[in-house]
Amino acid sequence: MTKEKIDYTEEKKSGYLNMKLLRFTTAGSVDDGKSTLIGRLLYDSKAIFQDQMEAIELASERKGEEEVNLALLTDGLRAEREQGITIDVAYRYFATPKRKFIIADTPGHIQYTRNMVTGASTANVAVILIDARNGVLEQTIRHAFIASLLQIPHIIVCVNKMDLVDFDKEVFENIRNEFNNFSSKLNVKDIRFVPISAKLGDNVVDRSNNTDWYKGPTFLYLLENIHISNDYNFVDCRFPVQYVIRPQSNEFPDYRGYAGRVAGGILKPNDKVKILPSGFISTIKSIHSMEENLEQAFPPQSVTISLNDDIDISRGDMIIKANNGPNVGQDIDLMICWFNEKTLRLRGKYVVKHTTNDLRCMINEIKYKVNINNLENNTEDKSIGLNDIARISIRTTKPLFYDSYRKNRITGSLILIDEATNETVAAGMII
Repeated sequence: MTKEKIDYTEEKKSGYLNMKLLRFTTAGSVDDGKSTLIGRLLYDSKAIFQDQMEAIELASERKGEEEVNLALLTDGLRAEREQGITIDVAYRYFATPKRKFIIADTPGHIQYTRNMVTGASTANVAVILIDARNGVLEQTIRHAFIASLLQIPHIIVCVNKMDLVDFDKEVFENIRNEFNNFSSKLNVKDIRFVPISAKLGDNVVDRSNNTDWYKGPTFLYLLENIHISNDYNFVDCRFPVQYVIRPQSNEFPDYRGYAGRVAGGILKPNDKVKILPSGFISTIKSIHSMEENLEQAFPPQSVTISLNDDIDISRGDMIIKANNGPNVGQDIDLMICWFNEKTLRLRGKYVVKHTTNDLRCMINEIKYKVNINNLENNTEDKSIGLNDIARISIRTTKPLFYDSYRKNRITGSLILIDEATNETVAAGMII
């Protein structure tokens, strides 16, 4: 199988490079077939290069397998291939005529929960696999809870290995009902269910003749057509300044631009804006992307904004609409997933990275730890270790400009870093 070389000039004319990008992550218990599903998706959508195919054919042969093991496409670490599991997050990129995709294949083991959080943090869709023979397990509940915690807007539940239960409709319906019973406690509005066989390809890219009772779309059709335009906040304007551009060239002797990624809202030339923390008011003079002037900028575009007034603005400042600001404060409540083997230190000091801001904080209080097996809050056990999820409060050394994570996933998230080792120890979602 070969992949044709893309003529980017022609493809750009036809809109290939302007297609919407969808990020999705796979989750589920061990051996539910996450890596196999991605391999099958890439294989059937003809997104595998010839040399990649030859490599996994050779690897499958060395392992003594009768068929090509498509899971080897994403399981790149030697330990992963030897054990037949996913350990690290593997990213894969592919495109169909309708949409571009970034896939994060995340591990299923409990001890790699932090890796799952990392891979899912920017996803539009969470794909949760369930083995048709086993039904809903603790790991299923755990990963659905994390998807809800990370405010992933869409969940696709793939009931896999349907071939091993003779494509029984009743098995599929029972799993769907069981999942819906506990997911009512979660903050996820859009949940879809698809019966599949990742190994054989049923309902992955092509509709299966074995599930004539299933009238819904295939897995790929869902990915191509799921509505993601409303996943970003287009109401509350947030533009964290990342870099100040001063060319001081003959062509642009007095140019001053503020570069960054739009975190929320829609910005247009002549809009009245306010600068935080100074509070100065100005209007937008122009918006640039590379060498192109834009009539508007919206998430998740990276642009450069110039203003009509000379104002002292630096990295970490935020440009907002004058009448619609974020929360400003130093005492912040957040949910965290702990990434480090060293436990969280109460009254301990950590570095905070929030949007483009770097500052320090102290852990004021550990409120509770979440028991992800039953979704209950444990207020007695305050020991927060590797892969634990907890609610804490921090106090920062200077005010943050933030929104709740539910309102804006960019301005509502942060990471904690150990000052001594420079290791990222936690990801936080502001409440």
